[in-house]
Amino acid sequence: MGMSVIISVAEAEDAEQILKLQYLGYQSEAELYGDWTLEPLTQTLESLRGELTEQYVLVARLGDEVVGTVRGRIGPDGIARIGRLVVHPRMQRHGLGGRLLEALERRLAADGRPVTAYRLFTGHRSLGNLRLYARQGYRQTAVEHVDGGPSLVHLEKSAVAPLAATA
Repeated sequence: MGMSVIISVAEAEDAEQILKLQYLGYQSEAELYGDWTLEPLTQTLESLRGELTEQYVLVARLGDEVVGTVRGRIGPDGIARIGRLVVHPRMQRHGLGGRLLEALERRLAADGRPVTAYRLFTGHRSLGNLRLYARQGYRQTAVEHVDGGPSLVHLEKSAVAPLAATA
């Protein structure tokens, strides 16, 4: 019988596994853009440990192995900013990215501070990411052209639940 993937809040001792997964997961992005200086590839363990205390960081575990992660925070403007959604290459295309994103949205919404929208961004060539975000209800709001880097597609999803249809 196979193991189930469990999504939970990251612990301090997960930092090294998260950093290794992040490095592995962003290799395809670096190759796609010809840029191995992407911030997720150059982040230090110390910096990541700081993020574990400053943001919500979730992990997906398969047994003891961290096979997915995502992080986010709520700004003073009520906008929840989501980043670094990473799924181990062998676990991709099985819905884990969507599950992580939904779990983080629920966690942010339960924080007690009002959330008006969820925002994230991805590179313009990252078609798989763009499809995932569209399936999760995110809509493109802007494209930011970065000198010497990939264009960033900014996406947003309203945190307000749609009104139920009346009969």
